[in-house]
Amino acid sequence: MEEQNQGLELLAALSRQMADAVDHISPALVLINSRPRLPGSGIVFSPEVVLTAEHVLEREEDLTVLTYDGRTLQGRLIGRDVTSDLAVLRVPGLNLAPALPASEPARVGQLTLAVGRPSAEGPMASIGIVSAVGGPLRTGRGAVLEKYIRTDATPYPGFSGGPLIDVEGNVLGMLTTGLVPNVALGIPAAAAWHIADLLARQGFVKRGYLGISTQPVRLPPHQRAGRAQEGGLLVVGVQEGSPAAKGGLLLGDLVVSLDGQPVSDPDSLQALLVGDRVGTEAKVEVIRGGELKTLTITIGQRQ
Repeated sequence: MEEQNQGLELLAALSRQMADAVDHISPALVLINSRPRLPGSGIVFSPEVVLTAEHVLEREEDLTVLTYDGRTLQGRLIGRDVTSDLAVLRVPGLNLAPALPASEPARVGQLTLAVGRPSAEGPMASIGIVSAVGGPLRTGRGAVLEKYIRTDATPYPGFSGGPLIDVEGNVLGMLTTGLVPNVALGIPAAAAWHIADLLARQGFVKRGYLGISTQPVRLPPHQRAGRAQEGGLLVVGVQEGSPAAKGGLLLGDLVVSLDGQPVSDPDSLQALLVGDRVGTEAKVEVIRGGELKTLTITIGQRQ
């Protein structure tokens, strides 16, 4: 009987902790009205800025935000990034404390809550675990998501743009169903906050490109120019005037690394071109004529 009581006490403590976590995030959770019949959710990023999912913003005019304390405020889109499905809104008069990212990245097996504010009745939540953390991932929009979180918590309609939180109510990631059809993903908080900051400051995100078309190939040991790497990217096209062309990359080159990081498929190469790489020089290693060569290429900005 004593063991049973201890078990019930532990279960009750966990239940209270989960409810407290929702209470903790609730003031930084808003409802966004920007599409007919199906609101989205948003996370307070700074006192007058809200982070949400780009795909829930079907109209930019007459965009309203409903706060936890019942205020309806006008919002204005100040930046959106289709690739990551992130957008930020400026909401004058919001004056709410921002949500806090979790101190550590999400871990597989970690308890988590998917939270949204899909109606004026208040927050909704579902419990689950972090079932996978991975990346890069090619999305249904033809883009590459550098990192992602999968969870078995149920993302109810209207949860997109809301947070995936830990048991303390801090944000592990932003939920979206707009990147991969019929799949709910969390964009890790570190990446979401970085992109939100860029969108809030400049309205867009710079994304790097080299200007090449490639296809993955495997190499037999005698054609690896002394490297242990089993394959790379065969260059089958070089855009005229592109960074790759200016840097001396040629048709038939086999790209094997960028700044020392091995590349074996287009997604792994694209993942190395995100962030603040535009305008910086990169060392690109290629196998050409059986020899390993290093080219210096200045990364361009994808239009």
